[in-house]
Amino acid sequence: MKITPNRLVAAMLLAGFAPLAQAGVVIDTIGGSEISFEGLVQADNSWYDNDLADLDGDAGDGSDSDSELRRAELVLKGKGPGAFDWVIGYDAKSDKWLDVNVGYDFGGGHGLTVGQFKQPHGMEELSSTKNNDFISKAMSTNTFAVSRRLGAAYSYSADNWGVTASSFGRELTSGGAHGAGYGVRGTFAPVNSDGHIFHLGLSYVDQDTDADTLRLRTRPQADLAAVRLADTGTLRDTDRIATTGLESFWVRGPLKLQGEYMHADVSRHDNADYAATGGYLSALYNLTGETWSYKNGTPGTGKAEDPARGLWQVGLRYDTIDLDDGSVQGGRMDAITAGVNWYWRRNFKFALNYVQVDSERGGVSDDPNIIETRLQFYW
Repeated sequence: MKITPNRLVAAMLLAGFAPLAQAGVVIDTIGGSEISFEGLVQADNSWYDNDLADLDGDAGDGSDSDSELRRAELVLKGKGPGAFDWVIGYDAKSDKWLDVNVGYDFGGGHGLTVGQFKQPHGMEELSSTKNNDFISKAMSTNTFAVSRRLGAAYSYSADNWGVTASSFGRELTSGGAHGAGYGVRGTFAPVNSDGHIFHLGLSYVDQDTDADTLRLRTRPQADLAAVRLADTGTLRDTDRIATTGLESFWVRGPLKLQGEYMHADVSRHDNADYAATGGYLSALYNLTGETWSYKNGTPGTGKAEDPARGLWQVGLRYDTIDLDDGSVQGGRMDAITAGVNWYWRRNFKFALNYVQVDSERGGVSDDPNIIETRLQFYW
């Protein structure tokens, strides 16, 4: 769905009413379950300084930019009865189910989740979408993270460490990703106090490849771009893919340093096994002095100390991925992203990113530059 200028103005006006909204609207208590309603609307714009490939999502229209509604997420949540909680989420823009699951808290840090949920792999993927540090997630996250699947997961959390293990199958949405597998993630925070956090994490996911085929590819840090500058093409004799992830972040007052590395091993029937890698390093600084929180092994963006002024962030990220291995020439890509985020009141966010890309595939270089903006409204 494309955004016309009138729709974009309407979205801005809607966001202007953010001070009147709440972070989650309590609807009612039914059958001992307190039900609340949440939503997230994101409108993105991208301007391309193309090098070789035309990144425009509407190829042939003579434009070097894209404007689109990125997400329109609607979520119902319930607390209770008793130790149960549940969630039903749907993205009206992508026409797909989000989290749809039931959880039970056994007490003492033990919990069970059944349904569709994000698998325990990738700290950036597991973090809240509305608080992404940059408009596009890292290339390694977009390429290797499993995200939401139907399954069951057991979790245990203590004061400074936790572990989650899951078994999963297909996506709930018809036509979504397939491939049964399992995953485990362990986290440890030897330092965890107000304004001072040090986190370490390790994850592993192993899954079957759907119909013995696999394709790994990624866009050049622009979610609206039509072209993937790194792309393995379809590998038709794959058996399983196993991905190991290393993660860490450090917080000291308004500064956050964060990084992840992922290594994927693909076993093949008739050809040599294949491996791909990716990772990123990022730095975020809150100009207005706020710090970060920590929950379930992920960082959380703090609230603005002065809602009328808002929370201002600046950030820088180096991002890399390598899909070349043996006879598979998927290409490699590096990107540097500089960004500014402004969280205003409780419900509004504006983001501006500049991306510089350096890519090569099959001996051909393609090095575009991209400017992106995001207008976000959430409650």
